[in-house]
Amino acid sequence: MEVILLDKVNNLGNMGDKMAVKSGYARNFLIPQGMALPATRDNLVEFEKRRAELERLAAERLAKAQARRESIHETMVLISTKAGDEGRLFGSIGIMDIVEAMQAKGHALEKHELRMPNGPIRSVGEYEFDVNLGSEVMALIKVVVQSDKAAE
Repeated sequence: MEVILLDKVNNLGNMGDKMAVKSGYARNFLIPQGMALPATRDNLVEFEKRRAELERLAAERLAKAQARRESIHETMVLISTKAGDEGRLFGSIGIMDIVEAMQAKGHALEKHELRMPNGPIRSVGEYEFDVNLGSEVMALIKVVVQSDKAAE
């Protein structure tokens, strides 16, 4: 199925590109999310009429994401939790724990923006994670997990 992309889509293409994708991907994800339109003659004409507006909206989203990056980039969050003598945690630190710690510091962060490729944190130490603020904007945050004094 051919679609016209209304926004930049990671690993697929940029706004205005006419792409051939599997019909299920188009019907179930791209079109309902407002990222694409079926590539019909009428939709091509409609897209060209709306191109300037879509580019302006994309530029505004990019500017907001870059402003958020400036406030979040290299922020350090300290999380204290119970841990054993060897530094293994009693439990783990997941995405929501980090998001809540960032929100407590006054930084708005959604759980879908945080990338934890190796899964939850299970030991004491320093960790760095990427935050995807938009299709082109990434920030880095540092998480320090320390042993709670009451657990020792």
